[in-house]
Amino acid sequence: MIRINNQVVKAEELYKQISNQEQRKIIKQMTAYEEVYSYQTVEQLKFELTFRSNTMRAARELNKSGAIFTTFTYAICNKKYWDRLGNGGFLLKPGASPSTAILDILKNGKLYAFECSTAIAIVLYIATLYSIGRTRFDLLFERLYLMDWQFDEDLPIYQKFGDDYLPGDALHFNNPDFSPKEPHWRAENVIYFGDDQYYGHGIGIRNAKVIIDFLNKKRKPSPNHSAYLMNMISRPNYSYFLT
Repeated sequence: MIRINNQVVKAEELYKQISNQEQRKIIKQMTAYEEVYSYQTVEQLKFELTFRSNTMRAARELNKSGAIFTTFTYAICNKKYWDRLGNGGFLLKPGASPSTAILDILKNGKLYAFECSTAIAIVLYIATLYSIGRTRFDLLFERLYLMDWQFDEDLPIYQKFGDDYLPGDALHFNNPDFSPKEPHWRAENVIYFGDDQYYGHGIGIRNAKVIIDFLNKKRKPSPNHSAYLMNMISRPNYSYFLT
Protein backbone atom coordinates (compact mmCIF):
# COMPACT_ATOMS: atom_id res chain seq x y z
CA MET A 1 0.00 0.00 0.00
CA ILE A 2 1.00 3.63 -0.46
CA ARG A 3 0.86 6.15 2.36
CA ILE A 4 1.34 9.86 1.80
CA ASN A 5 1.58 12.05 4.89
CA ASN A 6 0.42 9.00 6.92
CA GLN A 7 -2.72 8.60 4.82
CA VAL A 8 -3.38 5.51 2.69
CA VAL A 9 -3.87 6.55 -0.92
CA LYS A 10 -5.63 4.48 -3.56
CA ALA A 11 -4.17 3.97 -7.01
CA GLU A 12 -7.14 5.66 -8.66
CA GLU A 13 -6.46 8.87 -6.75
CA LEU A 14 -2.86 8.93 -7.95
CA TYR A 15 -3.79 8.20 -11.55
CA LYS A 16 -5.39 11.66 -11.65
CA GLN A 17 -1.91 13.17 -11.20
CA ILE A 18 0.20 10.63 -13.09
CA SER A 19 -0.56 9.94 -16.75
CA ASN A 20 2.58 7.92 -17.59
CA GLN A 21 1.41 4.34 -18.18
CA GLU A 22 4.67 2.75 -17.04
CA GLN A 23 4.51 4.67 -13.78
CA ARG A 24 0.84 3.79 -13.32
CA LYS A 25 1.82 0.11 -13.48
CA ILE A 26 4.31 0.70 -10.68
CA ILE A 27 1.63 2.40 -8.59
CA LYS A 28 -0.77 -0.46 -9.21
CA GLN A 29 1.87 -2.95 -8.03
CA MET A 30 2.69 -0.86 -4.95
CA THR A 31 -0.94 -0.70 -3.88
CA ALA A 32 -1.36 -4.46 -4.40
CA TYR A 33 1.44 -5.38 -1.98
CA GLU A 34 1.01 -5.51 1.79
CA GLU A 35 4.36 -3.73 2.06
CA VAL A 36 3.89 -0.09 3.04
CA TYR A 37 5.53 2.56 0.85
CA SER A 38 5.54 5.81 2.80
CA TYR A 39 6.09 9.34 1.50
CA GLN A 40 5.75 12.79 2.99
CA THR A 41 4.40 14.27 -0.24
CA VAL A 42 3.11 13.21 -3.64
CA GLU A 43 6.20 14.87 -5.12
CA GLN A 44 8.43 12.36 -3.31
CA LEU A 45 6.49 9.50 -4.86
CA LYS A 46 6.60 11.14 -8.29
CA PHE A 47 10.39 11.49 -8.07
CA GLU A 48 10.78 7.80 -7.21
CA LEU A 49 8.51 6.82 -10.10
CA THR A 50 10.55 8.99 -12.45
CA PHE A 51 13.79 7.45 -11.18
CA ARG A 52 12.39 3.95 -11.65
CA SER A 53 11.32 4.77 -15.21
CA ASN A 54 14.77 6.20 -15.87
CA THR A 55 16.35 3.02 -14.49
CA MET A 56 14.46 0.92 -17.00
CA ARG A 57 15.29 3.38 -19.77
CA ALA A 58 18.99 3.20 -18.90
CA ALA A 59 18.88 -0.61 -18.83
CA ARG A 60 17.29 -0.75 -22.27
CA GLU A 61 19.88 1.66 -23.62
CA LEU A 62 22.81 -0.23 -22.11
CA ASN A 63 21.41 -3.44 -23.58
CA LYS A 64 21.52 -1.83 -27.04
CA SER A 65 24.88 -0.11 -26.57
CA GLY A 66 27.12 -2.93 -27.77
CA ALA A 67 29.00 -3.06 -24.46
CA ILE A 68 30.56 -6.51 -24.02
CA PHE A 69 30.22 -8.95 -21.12
CA THR A 70 33.50 -10.06 -19.58
CA THR A 71 35.16 -10.69 -16.23
CA PHE A 72 37.07 -8.12 -14.15
CA THR A 73 40.32 -9.54 -15.52
CA TYR A 74 39.49 -8.55 -19.08
CA ALA A 75 37.47 -5.39 -18.42
CA ILE A 76 38.11 -2.50 -20.83
CA CYS A 77 36.96 1.10 -21.09
CA ASN A 78 37.34 4.22 -23.24
CA LYS A 79 40.69 5.66 -22.16
CA LYS A 80 39.53 9.13 -23.18
CA TYR A 81 37.41 9.32 -20.02
CA TRP A 82 38.44 6.46 -17.74
CA ASP A 83 41.52 4.90 -16.16
CA ARG A 84 41.28 1.13 -16.07
CA LEU A 85 42.55 -0.02 -12.66
CA GLY A 86 44.30 -3.28 -11.85
CA ASN A 87 41.18 -4.75 -10.24
CA GLY A 88 39.12 -4.19 -13.40
CA GLY A 89 37.40 -1.06 -12.13
CA PHE A 90 37.05 2.20 -14.06
CA LEU A 91 38.07 5.50 -12.43
CA LEU A 92 37.06 8.79 -14.01
CA LYS A 93 40.04 10.74 -15.32
CA PRO A 94 40.80 14.04 -13.55
CA GLY A 95 39.03 16.89 -15.32
CA ALA A 96 36.64 14.63 -17.22
CA SER A 97 32.93 15.37 -17.04
CA PRO A 98 31.15 12.60 -15.05
CA SER A 99 27.96 12.95 -17.08
CA THR A 100 29.77 12.89 -20.42
CA ALA A 101 31.84 9.89 -19.36
CA ILE A 102 28.93 7.79 -18.10
CA LEU A 103 26.90 8.54 -21.24
CA ASP A 104 29.89 7.58 -23.37
CA ILE A 105 29.26 3.98 -22.33
CA LEU A 106 25.95 4.18 -24.20
CA LYS A 107 27.44 6.14 -27.10
CA ASN A 108 30.57 4.01 -27.59
CA GLY A 109 29.56 0.74 -25.99
CA LYS A 110 31.90 -1.35 -28.13
CA LEU A 111 34.86 0.30 -26.37
CA TYR A 112 33.69 -1.17 -23.05
CA ALA A 113 33.59 -4.62 -21.47
CA PHE A 114 32.57 -5.42 -17.89
CA GLU A 115 30.59 -7.92 -15.84
CA CYS A 116 27.00 -7.82 -14.64
CA SER A 117 27.40 -6.12 -11.26
CA THR A 118 29.27 -3.18 -12.79
CA ALA A 119 26.55 -3.06 -15.46
CA ILE A 120 23.91 -2.57 -12.77
CA ALA A 121 25.99 0.21 -11.22
CA ILE A 122 26.26 1.88 -14.63
CA VAL A 123 22.50 1.65 -15.11
CA LEU A 124 21.82 3.23 -11.73
CA TYR A 125 24.31 6.05 -12.30
CA ILE A 126 22.76 6.82 -15.69
CA ALA A 127 19.29 6.73 -14.12
CA THR A 128 20.54 9.17 -11.49
CA LEU A 129 21.84 11.49 -14.21
CA TYR A 130 18.51 11.37 -16.04
CA SER A 131 16.68 12.07 -12.78
CA ILE A 132 18.73 14.95 -11.31
CA GLY A 133 20.34 16.53 -14.39
CA ARG A 134 23.89 17.06 -15.58
CA THR A 135 24.82 19.99 -13.34
CA ARG A 136 24.04 18.25 -10.06
CA PHE A 137 25.35 14.90 -11.28
CA ASP A 138 28.72 16.42 -12.17
CA LEU A 139 28.95 18.04 -8.73
CA LEU A 140 28.11 14.84 -6.86
CA PHE A 141 30.25 12.38 -8.83
CA GLU A 142 33.39 14.26 -9.85
CA ARG A 143 35.58 11.20 -9.16
CA LEU A 144 33.19 8.54 -10.38
CA TYR A 145 34.38 4.96 -9.83
CA LEU A 146 32.74 1.95 -11.49
CA MET A 147 33.49 -1.39 -9.90
CA ASP A 148 31.21 -4.22 -8.88
CA TRP A 149 28.70 -3.16 -6.18
CA GLN A 150 30.79 -0.24 -4.94
CA PHE A 151 28.72 2.94 -5.05
CA ASP A 152 29.58 6.54 -4.31
CA GLU A 153 28.23 7.80 -0.98
CA ASP A 154 26.04 10.16 -3.01
CA LEU A 155 24.23 7.20 -4.55
CA PRO A 156 23.19 5.28 -1.43
CA ILE A 157 21.89 1.79 -2.19
CA TYR A 158 20.11 -0.34 0.36
CA GLN A 159 19.20 -4.00 0.24
CA LYS A 160 16.21 -5.73 1.75
CA PHE A 161 14.87 -9.25 1.78
CA GLY A 162 11.39 -9.68 0.37
CA ASP A 163 9.42 -10.40 -2.77
CA ASP A 164 7.70 -7.06 -3.29
CA TYR A 165 9.51 -6.59 -6.58
CA LEU A 166 8.83 -3.33 -8.39
CA PRO A 167 9.83 -2.23 -11.90
CA GLY A 168 13.18 -0.48 -11.64
CA ASP A 169 14.44 -2.69 -8.81
CA ALA A 170 17.79 -4.44 -9.00
CA LEU A 171 17.24 -8.17 -8.37
CA HIS A 172 19.55 -11.15 -8.20
CA PHE A 173 19.51 -14.67 -9.65
CA ASN A 174 21.69 -17.06 -7.65
CA ASN A 175 23.43 -20.10 -9.15
CA PRO A 176 24.62 -22.14 -6.14
CA ASP A 177 26.13 -25.00 -8.16
CA PHE A 178 28.04 -22.78 -10.62
CA SER A 179 30.93 -24.31 -12.50
CA PRO A 180 34.37 -23.53 -10.97
CA LYS A 181 35.56 -23.06 -14.54
CA GLU A 182 33.10 -20.16 -14.97
CA PRO A 183 32.76 -18.59 -11.52
CA HIS A 184 31.45 -15.36 -13.02
CA TRP A 185 28.18 -17.19 -13.60
CA ARG A 186 27.66 -17.79 -9.88
CA ALA A 187 24.91 -15.15 -10.12
CA GLU A 188 23.28 -12.70 -12.47
CA ASN A 189 22.35 -9.21 -11.34
CA VAL A 190 19.35 -7.81 -13.18
CA ILE A 191 17.03 -4.84 -13.52
CA TYR A 192 13.38 -5.79 -13.21
CA PHE A 193 10.87 -4.40 -15.73
CA GLY A 194 7.73 -6.09 -14.44
CA ASP A 195 5.72 -8.67 -16.39
CA ASP A 196 8.47 -11.30 -15.92
CA GLN A 197 11.07 -9.30 -17.85
CA TYR A 198 14.63 -8.69 -16.57
CA TYR A 199 17.75 -7.08 -18.01
CA GLY A 200 21.02 -8.85 -17.24
CA HIS A 201 24.30 -7.84 -18.86
CA GLY A 202 25.54 -10.72 -20.98
CA ILE A 203 22.06 -12.25 -21.16
CA GLY A 204 19.90 -9.40 -22.41
CA ILE A 205 16.25 -8.72 -21.60
CA ARG A 206 14.69 -12.07 -20.86
CA ASN A 207 12.10 -13.76 -18.66
CA ALA A 208 13.02 -15.64 -15.50
CA LYS A 209 12.87 -19.09 -17.09
CA VAL A 210 15.32 -18.15 -19.84
CA ILE A 211 17.76 -16.68 -17.31
CA ILE A 212 17.50 -19.70 -15.02
CA ASP A 213 17.93 -22.12 -17.94
CA PHE A 214 21.02 -20.16 -19.04
CA LEU A 215 22.57 -20.23 -15.57
CA ASN A 216 21.77 -23.93 -15.19
CA LYS A 217 23.96 -24.58 -18.22
CA LYS A 218 26.83 -22.95 -16.31
CA ARG A 219 26.78 -25.40 -13.39
CA LYS A 220 29.33 -27.92 -12.20
CA PRO A 221 28.97 -31.61 -13.20
CA SER A 222 26.18 -33.47 -11.38
CA PRO A 223 24.61 -30.35 -9.84
CA ASN A 224 22.12 -30.59 -7.01
CA HIS A 225 20.49 -27.18 -7.13
CA SER A 226 18.89 -25.09 -9.83
CA ALA A 227 19.54 -21.40 -10.24
CA TYR A 228 16.75 -19.27 -8.79
CA LEU A 229 15.56 -15.70 -8.27
CA MET A 230 16.55 -14.55 -4.80
CA ASN A 231 14.22 -12.80 -2.37
CA MET A 232 16.61 -9.86 -2.18
CA ILE A 233 15.99 -6.39 -3.57
CA SER A 234 18.48 -3.56 -4.10
CA ARG A 235 17.14 -0.02 -4.40
CA PRO A 236 18.56 3.49 -4.35
CA ASN A 237 17.56 5.69 -1.44
CA TYR A 238 15.44 7.88 -3.69
CA SER A 239 14.61 10.42 -0.98
CA TYR A 240 18.33 11.20 -0.58
CA PHE A 241 18.20 13.35 -3.72
CA LEU A 242 15.31 15.41 -2.37
CA THR A 243 17.13 16.64 0.74
